[in-house]
Amino acid sequence: MMATTSRGMASRNASRSSVIVSVTRRTRKSADVCIAGPTDRRSKSFGGYPVLSGADAERGEVLKRWEGLGFYARARHLHEAAQRVVEEHDGTVPSTMDAIKDLKGIGPYTAAAVLSIAHQKPHAVLDGNVTRVLSRVFAVEEDATTSTAQRHLRALANELLDPKRAGDFNQAMMELGALVCTPSTPLCDRCPLQNVCRAHDAGTEEDYPITPESEPVPHHDIAVGLVFDADDRLLIQRRPDEGLLGGLWEFPGGKQEEGESMEAACRRELREELGIEVEEVTPFYTLSHAYSHFKITLHAFRGRLADGPPEAREDQPFQWVGIDELDDYAFPRANRRLIEELYRRREEPSLFD
Repeated sequence: MMATTSRGMASRNASRSSVIVSVTRRTRKSADVCIAGPTDRRSKSFGGYPVLSGADAERGEVLKRWEGLGFYARARHLHEAAQRVVEEHDGTVPSTMDAIKDLKGIGPYTAAAVLSIAHQKPHAVLDGNVTRVLSRVFAVEEDATTSTAQRHLRALANELLDPKRAGDFNQAMMELGALVCTPSTPLCDRCPLQNVCRAHDAGTEEDYPITPESEPVPHHDIAVGLVFDADDRLLIQRRPDEGLLGGLWEFPGGKQEEGESMEAACRRELREELGIEVEEVTPFYTLSHAYSHFKITLHAFRGRLADGPPEAREDQPFQWVGIDELDDYAFPRANRRLIEELYRRREEPSLFD
């Protein structure tokens, strides 16, 4: 998400780093997909933005490029940060901690990663991988998720940092945690720190880092409507810009209420959100999907617009689109799976009848 500039390679590298760091701040498994090589999903997603050109892009275009990577707030934040870099910093990504942290979505980890890798500034990164390595090496007897423990671990990381090779050090520490000092069954025999690792010496590697017990993952049943008009166009609605999946398009719907059937939930949500009634409502498809902090079962119903027209909320515009146009819009993964099912069944006469 970057503006083409002639300010030099440092700015170019800083810009690339801010995107790569934001994309790869995910689970280890997802990150492997993102950084696999020159033809991976990340390269395809951002091939159209050579250096900060995302500043001039529409938000919808940015979200479409990001589609499928998850954590969509990062795309919105990067877009806003790119605009501020152009407007306030003459197209050059800031090279000081205070200035770069002032950009939207840039926290201590991203700031340290960009500054050390792109500018060789002596700032140690502290992500989940580095936290795990340091917690084991020093047998840190604190809940690693607390702010006190994070300050302690960051101080340890900065003490170990080689200021002349800050970027290399940070990348090495992150790779060590990702590939060797793994959450379970760490490869201690391959670890260059095994001789100084207190947890390894005590045989308690998997006891660290100390974290609180995880809470049960909430589950929600969601009803959505695939509403067709007389021209066989589908009704889609854009989510508010802020919040979960902000700015993405979706099929309208919402959570089932207590004592309510899924079809009744679908009809109620369409009435409340868009002021419409539907007829010929039939079940279309059901799928399960997991987000970072909760799970859903999505129940999709097909129907015809019976009474309208739709009335959009100020922050949730709607659109009538043909099935062939759905790929022009950015959708959450669960909705994209519904679209794939629509494509699979589009030749069925019953899809529109």
